[in-house]
Amino acid sequence: MSSDSSEFHRIKRLPPYVFAEVNAMKARARAAGEDIIDLGMGNPDQPTPQHIVDKLVETVQNPKTHRYSNSRGIPGLRRAHAAYYKRRFNVDLDPETETIVTIGSKEGLANLANAITSPGDTILVPNPSYPIHPFGFVLAGASIRHLPVGTEGGKSPDLDAFMNQLERATRHSVPKPLALVLNYPSNPTAQVVGLDFYRPIVEFCRKHQIYILSDLAYSEIYFEGEPPPSILEIPEAREVSIEFTSMSKTYSMAGWRIGFASGNKKLVAALARIKSYLDYGAFTPIQVAAAHALNGPQDCVDQIRQMYKQRRDVLIEGLAQAGWTVPSPAASMFAWAPIPPQFAHMGSLEFSKLLMQEAKVAVSPGIGFGEYGDGHVRLGLVENVHRIRQATRNIKEFFRSNAAGGAASEDPEVRKQLYKEAGLP
Repeated sequence: MSSDSSEFHRIKRLPPYVFAEVNAMKARARAAGEDIIDLGMGNPDQPTPQHIVDKLVETVQNPKTHRYSNSRGIPGLRRAHAAYYKRRFNVDLDPETETIVTIGSKEGLANLANAITSPGDTILVPNPSYPIHPFGFVLAGASIRHLPVGTEGGKSPDLDAFMNQLERATRHSVPKPLALVLNYPSNPTAQVVGLDFYRPIVEFCRKHQIYILSDLAYSEIYFEGEPPPSILEIPEAREVSIEFTSMSKTYSMAGWRIGFASGNKKLVAALARIKSYLDYGAFTPIQVAAAHALNGPQDCVDQIRQMYKQRRDVLIEGLAQAGWTVPSPAASMFAWAPIPPQFAHMGSLEFSKLLMQEAKVAVSPGIGFGEYGDGHVRLGLVENVHRIRQATRNIKEFFRSNAAGGAASEDPEVRKQLYKEAGLP
């Protein structure tokens, strides 16, 4: 039998993971002794606050916590999450029926997709977007209709343009769309929205009976303006909406894999039913520590937010000095950078590879977030300020020595071959 997994139906529906190309190149460079400054993956580099770690250590000493946990999440953690929603958004959640603990928001999104999707259902997903948003549904057998949302990093998307896209997609989709995915603050574009953006979308989706899946993973990583709102602040939203949040970025707990899904009771129940067959929930001491994080002092969240803000300022200023104008994100832990004009002919994958080869800086190619992201790369604020300053110096030197914009790679056949190797059109 063949060892090639691509013969299986669901695997066939997944394109090659673009980021794997860059990650493999990064691994080879590091194995060769090169110092690669990694601004690619959105992986928090700071330790989890000590009081949360201490609670984990204390709890794990109790042998009773070593047993199977609860697939819906322990009651204390669900209550803590409901209290967070009340404190932060003035939204009342029933911890028994309107919130569930997930093993990271990514798992929650994928399992909900499996819970509610029938083969051939149509799902509306902004493009560019975080890969799990479309591909969680692709794996569940859905058809994806992409909504181009504009790619001006850090800015709010145009509401009128978005509503036109939404109305057109709904009118021309057969069958009628099952669900719409939203993600603000956005990964990768760092776009932000207020409640006025959500209101007409909620009204439209209620009218057409379309579920809304809101990914609010970056709710606490904001720098200017009002804190990002929850779609559940709109009372009617609960009729059609479920919202995913995460401990990963807020408390530097990415590896702990704790997230939540909250809102519409029917959707929460569907996710709970699926999870009851698939897992027993996260390790109980992790859940106890997560509840301690939500219920305890929040100065650590302020410190994490200020850390990302400082890194953002250093990155944006350093890139400007290098001659690369990148919008300053108002939220999230990413900058969404348009490829400099002299390199635009390359596309994001080749530009990312060239940046690693010449500047020793790893970034994420925008094409990995959808076809409309190909004119950009995503830079994560995941190295300390000294490393970020070094990265911008390296990039400045790279630009100086490649003033011609990588003419050797201008040949369309070269670009075609690079994209073919990555499994892209």
